[in-house]
Amino acid sequence: MQLNLAPEHQHRLAPLANKPAGQLLIHEIYRSIQGESTYAGLPCVFVRLTTCNVRCVWCDTPHAFKEGALLSFEDVLQKVLEYNCPLVELTGGEPLLQEEAFELMSQLADRGKKVLLETSGTVPVDQVDRRVCIIMDLKCPDSGECDSNLFANLDHLKPTDEIKFVIASRRDFEWTVETIRKHQLDRRFEVLLSVVHDKVKPVQLVDWLLDSQLQVRMQLQMHKYIWDPKQRGV
Repeated sequence: MQLNLAPEHQHRLAPLANKPAGQLLIHEIYRSIQGESTYAGLPCVFVRLTTCNVRCVWCDTPHAFKEGALLSFEDVLQKVLEYNCPLVELTGGEPLLQEEAFELMSQLADRGKKVLLETSGTVPVDQVDRRVCIIMDLKCPDSGECDSNLFANLDHLKPTDEIKFVIASRRDFEWTVETIRKHQLDRRFEVLLSVVHDKVKPVQLVDWLLDSQLQVRMQLQMHKYIWDPKQRGV
């Protein structure tokens, strides 16, 4: 996949440089409670793929930038199916950086799984199986990656897909409101607003949201209230 990365950022994709075709670089596979999106609270199998093309300053999974093990496509599929769980999410890192992720989602959907894709919004989604529910970020200014947003992706999303804004400041919230209204996102998709865990208090976001008159959904990262926010595999 060709990405418009600045030369000084090319190293971000280095972990994938020698990855054999037909294998995936996997950070972890585990079953837990879905902590975000409209599927929050449901048991879910998470397939976290290694490597990301962006570096949000508040990222809570930087360990997924480089850490991982190569697994064959068949092994990944088998490990997921062994959990016998109806809901599966591909996340990262950025899962769409690995071409095999597209076929993995299709194979899981073929087997009757409800498949979710959590993606940064900085990589094209037009080749994602239409049966997959895409949960796509739009990066706010304080992420440091606002310029990486690929707004062309909006034309490839379905009404059942979800758009997520992660808010670290009042500036982020105002940008979010402007972006929602400019692109009529609240009329086209499910829109999710969440806070950066240690930057904005949830009650602040509630107040801002109510004052804005927007009819969009605030969410909390449920897993960060159940477990230590730094705990992995949950």
